[in-house]
Amino acid sequence: MSERRPDRPYDLQERTLAFAKAVRVFVNQLPTTLSNREDARQLIRSSGAIGENYIEANDSLGQKDFLMRARISRKEAKETRYWLRLVETNGNGQLDELR
Repeated sequence: MSERRPDRPYDLQERTLAFAKAVRVFVNQLPTTLSNREDARQLIRSSGAIGENYIEANDSLGQKDFLMRARISRKEAKETRYWLRLVETNGNGQLDELR
């Protein structure tokens, strides 16, 4: 049985919300370039969609619905990782804090 670490609460709804907020702080620190503006929009959308779909999964109508929405949440997490890797930080971003 795994032990719960006090510095990482299990409540995934709160953790995904905190992550989406951290992404927004990170985006505000990015250099203003055309590519960063476009990538940041996608990054903000996908980071928020992780928690949104997880909440929907918890309010699902059944096991099939839960699994579908949980999978969508996971896909949004993968997409967010992609956008995080794509943005240009030029040494100014705090990307390590988001991992």
